[in-house]
Amino acid sequence: MYEHLKRRDQVREITRDLIQTFGALQPKLEHFATTPLPDKTSVIKILDDLLEVIYPGYFGRKYVESSNIEYYVGDLLDSIYARLTQEIYRSVRTACQNTSDACEDCFGIAEEQALLFLRKLVDLRGRLSEDVQAGFDGDPAAKSIDEVIFAYPAIFAITVYRLAHELHVQGIPLLPRIMTEHAHSITGIDIHPGATIGSGFFIDHGTGVVIGETTNIGNRVKLYQGVTLGALSFAMDDEGRMIRGKKRHPTIEDDVVIYAGATILGGSTVIGRGSVIGGNVWLTRSVPPYTRVVISEPELVIDSK
Repeated sequence: MYEHLKRRDQVREITRDLIQTFGALQPKLEHFATTPLPDKTSVIKILDDLLEVIYPGYFGRKYVESSNIEYYVGDLLDSIYARLTQEIYRSVRTACQNTSDACEDCFGIAEEQALLFLRKLVDLRGRLSEDVQAGFDGDPAAKSIDEVIFAYPAIFAITVYRLAHELHVQGIPLLPRIMTEHAHSITGIDIHPGATIGSGFFIDHGTGVVIGETTNIGNRVKLYQGVTLGALSFAMDDEGRMIRGKKRHPTIEDDVVIYAGATILGGSTVIGRGSVIGGNVWLTRSVPPYTRVVISEPELVIDSK
């Protein structure tokens, strides 16, 4: 009994020591505020329901009657609107100077931003239709459009990216990155919501692809697994702090194909239209349109022993 009480005292001592670190570290590792940060579980559920709206019959309920589609989608959108408003409110509330428990101005902004986002779903479905078609046309192993939508990780990652990108464009903090990192954790495809990607985009296989925040990708571009579109270096100010907001990632023009394992770095690097970048190529400079870039075939040494 004595040893048990002694251990409990030690736990209380650890608690006191731990509490002493709250507010003392830089940067702080705690968020004490009137309004909590967005709820990741809720954001992911909103994503799941958005997938059901965009691809009815593929995600969520698997049998949808066309005669009930307006009621079905309308009911989902009502629910998404209410929950998305709440999560946007939590995102923007942290920067508000109003210290009361609630802020009507922030809630009004959240409602307007949620509606603005939902209005974009019509155009987003059109763009995603082109991405799905690019996936089917670009993969000889694809047996049907059903297979591409239902089973391909790239379509999931690209869809989440396109949804998150619109929230990013609207200036909503936190939510876009929560969404794309969720897709990253599931597919291994890391697309920053700030990247700009044209229509008819496809990633074959996908695992290990990284697309940085300031990347610009044109139309009808195809990537393979392990491709990195990254930063070469980071601009620093006079005090050695990173300067944010600069273009750090490459520009990929229309109709480019980049094969597995290629790494393309730098904000001033431009891959010209119609170019083909071979597997495992490392590029830090621009190439003109319709260029083929490959590395020399390595000499094979086969030891039969």
